[in-house]
Amino acid sequence: MTTDAGSTVPRRQLGRYLRKLREEARMTVKAAADALEWSTPKIWRIETGATSMRSLDVEAMCKIYRASPELTEALMGLAKETKGRGWWHSYGDAIPEWFELYVGLEAAAARLRTYEAQLVPGLLQTESYATRVYEVARPEMTREEIQRGVAVRLGRQGLLTRLSPRAPQLDVLLDEAVLRRDVDVEQLQRLITVGRQPNVSLRVIPFAVGLHRGNMTNGTFTILDFEAGAEPSIIYSDSLTGALYLDKPGEVATYGEAWTAMEKPALTEAQSRKLIASIAEERT
Repeated sequence: MTTDAGSTVPRRQLGRYLRKLREEARMTVKAAADALEWSTPKIWRIETGATSMRSLDVEAMCKIYRASPELTEALMGLAKETKGRGWWHSYGDAIPEWFELYVGLEAAAARLRTYEAQLVPGLLQTESYATRVYEVARPEMTREEIQRGVAVRLGRQGLLTRLSPRAPQLDVLLDEAVLRRDVDVEQLQRLITVGRQPNVSLRVIPFAVGLHRGNMTNGTFTILDFEAGAEPSIIYSDSLTGALYLDKPGEVATYGEAWTAMEKPALTEAQSRKLIASIAEERT
């Protein structure tokens, strides 16, 4: 079974239910692992939605947590949905495990708010720009590996124009530095074109603003919002070696406040397109 979002959301939903049951049973992760004769990392992976689940394993967990028969049956049914495979699984190890989770969440989100201070966001990159990013960030990769990585990045962009499920709203805030740093005319033109899509908002924070809230982060983050009841909002931020996923209400609120503060000094969409066009003209 292949789906647009794969099994990411069902895995995370099941993990939250099982974690809640364990906590209500007043069992530590180690105690649960010992009772099931599993390793503690396995319990952690299940509760964070990092792995698919067998119905029999869910039944075993529900038994030691003393869940009701009705809830056990419901969670066993949810376990079957964790077997779904997204389109990106066909690319194998071209996607690091820590990023695979993000791709599934991105595909399931109703709204994405992305701030970038260094690079053009992956959803807006051209093939040539994405290739250069891989060459600099991952010099150890072979040409074939880079091509597979770029193919995944370009494949992700299909969600911006999909019809079913409805394409998410993408709101982007870019520091002007992104536009001035090794961005060719083709990439600049793509920003203008995609920025005109009804579900895309692209705004630039100009140099003239000076210090702003985005400077207090690590230079990039994405806020993922989902349809009501599907999944709590998540903050995503990555680096060369891994990713950070934040979903506590206080953490989400802090980043939401930062986003609102950054929107205020940003250029309007029309002003942003005009600035991008002027930079492209300088390079022709």
